Amino acid sequence: MARPKIALIGGGQIGGILALLIAQKELGDVVIYEIEKMEGLAKGKALDIAELTPVENINCRISGTSKFEETAGANVVIVTAGIPRKPGMSREDLTATNQQIISGIAQQIKKYCPNAFNIIITNPLDAMVYCYKQVTGFPKQKVIGMAGVLDTARFRTFVAMELNVSVEDVSAVVLGGHGPTMVPLPRLCTIGGVPLTELLSADKIAALSQRTRDAGTEIVNLFGTGSAFFSPAASAVAMAESYLKDKRRVLPCAAYCEGEYGVKGLYIGVPAVISEKGAEKIIEIKLTAEEANQLKKTEEAVRKAVAELK
Repeated sequence: MARPKIALIGGGQIGGILALLIAQKELGDVVIYEIEKMEGLAKGKALDIAELTPVENINCRISGTSKFEETAGANVVIVTAGIPRKPGMSREDLTATNQQIISGIAQQIKKYCPNAFNIIITNPLDAMVYCYKQVTGFPKQKVIGMAGVLDTARFRTFVAMELNVSVEDVSAVVLGGHGPTMVPLPRLCTIGGVPLTELLSADKIAALSQRTRDAGTEIVNLFGTGSAFFSPAASAVAMAESYLKDKRRVLPCAAYCEGEYGVKGLYIGVPAVISEKGAEKIIEIKLTAEEANQLKKTEEAVRKAVAELK
């Protein structure tokens, strides 16, 4: 049986880590696409990773290209292409430039990979995944944005650090847009089944929630240039793996809502079942009045970002 084919659109920091993680998990053969003047970067990373496969006893093929036709027939497409955030730059500042890039990519993927499951990582995430779906016309189940897995992982990380416990035992949910208006739900966070609200004060929980909202900016400021790449790549791979293996994991992601959570015609972070059909089903959580109000604010921020699309 032929191995699945995974096309990575963008050979930068996230693209390289994606290729490595996909190879290590043997999820399929990898094609890294880059624009022509950056083709050497894609080919170099592909060759470098290919040369570690004998050491790690990994079986997969990895190649780099500047020709979209070499992505043809991909089962999964993960899009990271676009300019990264710089210190002082908001996600919205990226909209005009990255929309142009995403639109061009979407047209090519529509042509060469019409049946693929598409995961968008490019920021501003919620607006870019909306743009990608509009240009491709793909079913909503086959186009999702990577955000919620990362946002939730960050919240879990900060809770585990604060309590000095294993991240494996921290369960959490973060809803909403990928940015400062996201909505962590501490009420539903548990540590080995014990509610977070029984282990930390309200002030401490509020501080952890705020750090989660600011987590991307915190890394941008620490790096001085560029943004996170290890954690976004791992988050996208979790989504791709659930699709390729029909694991039916419930993962928070930017999914297209048609009335769920009172949101219509918009991509927003919600828990979704990811199966061989894609984002098969959105799971709705009964929110408190305060949580619903926070989600309304994040919806307004996402609508504003989408309204800025040309």
